[in-house]
Amino acid sequence: QVQMVESGGGLAQPGTSLRLSCTASGLTFRSYTMAWFRQAPGREREFVSAIRSGHISYYADSVKGRFTISRDNSKNTVFLQMNGLNVEDTAVYSCAASSRIITSTIRNDQFYDYWGQGTQVTVSA
Repeated sequence: QVQMVESGGGLAQPGTSLRLSCTASGLTFRSYTMAWFRQAPGREREFVSAIRSGHISYYADSVKGRFTISRDNSKNTVFLQMNGLNVEDTAVYSCAASSRIITSTIRNDQFYDYWGQGTQVTVSA
């Protein structure tokens, strides 16, 4: 049984940082592409970032240069370092895993098989 548990969300002031973690179990973590998606109230879920098993990373334009994704295969954990937060980053952030992703679909949530429950990130002054 696959489980994915996020942590690290919370309340942050604009311009500050948060680091999200997602630890997975029940799968061969190193073989999976891991991603972060987010969903703000009243909006559709959107791609944030992804990292392939070979550590190649991808970012949404809205977070490029501010967010950094990384993974520690020895700990079955993927991280999202979020710097320079702004109020538009407020959302529920969820991690996702896929063993069948290709580059053209990496931003498409339909191609991810496993999801965490999500962690709330609120950016407010």
